[in-house]
Amino acid sequence: MSSASSDPSAVHVLGALALELRGDAPVASPHLAQAEAGELAELIAHDLARFAPEAAGLELLTVGAHYDPVELLRPGWPLHRELDQLAARAPRAGGEGGRIIAFGTHEGRLPGALTPSPDYTGGPLRLVPFVLGGDADTVATVGDAFERELLERGMAGAATALAAQGSFGLLVEHARYLTAHDLAAMMALQYEHAGLAPLWPVLETALLEPEGETWLDAPPEPLVRYTGGEARIALFSPQAWHAHYAPESTCDSDEARERLHRRFGHFERRQRQIAAVLGAHGVAVHFVHCSAGEDCRAALG
Repeated sequence: MSSASSDPSAVHVLGALALELRGDAPVASPHLAQAEAGELAELIAHDLARFAPEAAGLELLTVGAHYDPVELLRPGWPLHRELDQLAARAPRAGGEGGRIIAFGTHEGRLPGALTPSPDYTGGPLRLVPFVLGGDADTVATVGDAFERELLERGMAGAATALAAQGSFGLLVEHARYLTAHDLAAMMALQYEHAGLAPLWPVLETALLEPEGETWLDAPPEPLVRYTGGEARIALFSPQAWHAHYAPESTCDSDEARERLHRRFGHFERRQRQIAAVLGAHGVAVHFVHCSAGEDCRAALG
């Protein structure tokens, strides 16, 4: 995509090499030394030029590391932004365009904030992020081409897939390229399959319109308002939950009270799940207490 967030600005194409893994073999290396990172970057640049020849004239930024999708799909695209900011400090050699910058480890450490989080290892999909930047018209042309082409025919070259598999010690089933928009669409589908479809509009707003506003107000789901760059979640007291979510239910027997207690417990577990998913995507979560008799939507204002 041509970035729709504040940084990197609209003169970048954001994407990733997506490595779909097979089996549960341990990952030998989550990141690469500088030389290996550079070799992988050269292969990525060659692949991207196959999909849009104009990409060869843009600057490619990438890193010899792989990440979970939640580490890329965060407001402001922080991993892509970090690549751009680190590259801005790199020395330039020669003319503009066509430069490849790949960040690898030095003495076992990646620069800046590029180290993959140990909290999100072991998933079936790992992503190597890249940024293409340069002339705005060329970026727009390449971005449009990638949005049309990558999802349908963005398979990585065999040499690239084998290099990623060998260098990282992965068992790669498929290796393909995706734009940031493609990644978001893929995550939306995964969350739909996981029963989290009601939450996606909140995440989508945080990713694509971080200063925007949206609500999750669809009982029996928790009440969530995204605004001001954070998700505000109503923390209901049992009485307030009863009034908001089960006003028709009575507490005139032990059985009825137990049934309401179970429903409230399920609601609290769902609330914790939603808060955890938002937090994994880097969305700040703020709980707002809501008491019986209070307008809980107004409390989130």
